Amino acid sequence: MTIGVLKEIVGSKVGLVPAVVKKFIANGYVVVVEHKAGRNSYIANADFEAEGASICSRSEVFEKADILISYTSLSDEEMKQLRKGQIYISHFKPYIYKNVADKLKAQNVWAFSLDMIPRSSIAQSMDVLSSMSSIAGYKAVLRAADLLPRYLQMMITSAGSIKPAKVFVIGAGVAGLQAIATAKRLGAIVEAIDTRIETEDEVKSLGGKFLKVEGANQATDQGYGAVQSQEYIDKQRQMMFDAISHSDIVICTATVRGTKAPVIVTKEMVDTMRRGSVIVDLAADAGGNCEYSENNKTVVTANYVQIVGDSNLSDAAAVDASTLFANNVFNFLKYISTSELQLRTDLEEDEIFTSSCIARQI
Repeated sequence: MTIGVLKEIVGSKVGLVPAVVKKFIANGYVVVVEHKAGRNSYIANADFEAEGASICSRSEVFEKADILISYTSLSDEEMKQLRKGQIYISHFKPYIYKNVADKLKAQNVWAFSLDMIPRSSIAQSMDVLSSMSSIAGYKAVLRAADLLPRYLQMMITSAGSIKPAKVFVIGAGVAGLQAIATAKRLGAIVEAIDTRIETEDEVKSLGGKFLKVEGANQATDQGYGAVQSQEYIDKQRQMMFDAISHSDIVICTATVRGTKAPVIVTKEMVDTMRRGSVIVDLAADAGGNCEYSENNKTVVTANYVQIVGDSNLSDAAAVDASTLFANNVFNFLKYISTSELQLRTDLEEDEIFTSSCIARQI
């Protein structure tokens, strides 16, 4: 079986890194990599070749590969180059891009979306959302700190004392917890809120204060936040209004898979923040948690609050993000393949297989 690694159309990641290429070759795979596929992740062609991969043109990768790998999905035109029976592994976001599964089915291929893998113990090593969310939470705080015209930590100088900044994190999942930990390490005062009451201990263990709203619906079986009642949302909004108005930085991470991201931070709330404050919205590609958010844009309000809409902040750490994604791919392929490197068709009832498979060969 030949694995083909494509250069990304957008973004800085690469589907495999040399260390993982080496593991695949040791397991009997042949690996071909598109010319300069790793350039934006600071990986040279020679680094791939040193581990046994061959460097090819893009058309040659399409032609030779039994298994194609890219972090972001191909364009509609290039999808038409997929041939019957090929296996294509990517990060398709089918819950946002509703037509992608139909386009892949039309090519009669096997397509696996690693962002659809359930959050279970056995799937942890394959869970792309967790891998990327951890980086995004870390980078969100650094991005906000860079934009904020103030210190995050308390400073006592001969010229006077500076109070620590206040950071409010919405959502205490993987991204939110990493944001809390990063903000605390930088010396900020951190508060967080989440509909999942069970996250309270995790927030406190990282040094954050948990804002609790009674009456939340329980998390989903896969550990995601559940859709909440209007009564709960109203209570939550009232509590957050005060928290946001006193915050220097707000990090938004709340998503409900398969639906538009809930609008939690209203324009009215933002308008109460002091000038120079920063909001980073990691849910921007799903509609955003902030009413002002626009995906892939930084919006500046009339009172000079900056709202950064960026759902792909993991790209800011392309080297480590590529390494984690490559490991996710390796663990996933190992799970769904036989010892003869063929696709395991006996996994039709397996949750990891069925959740991630968005198109299958007929």
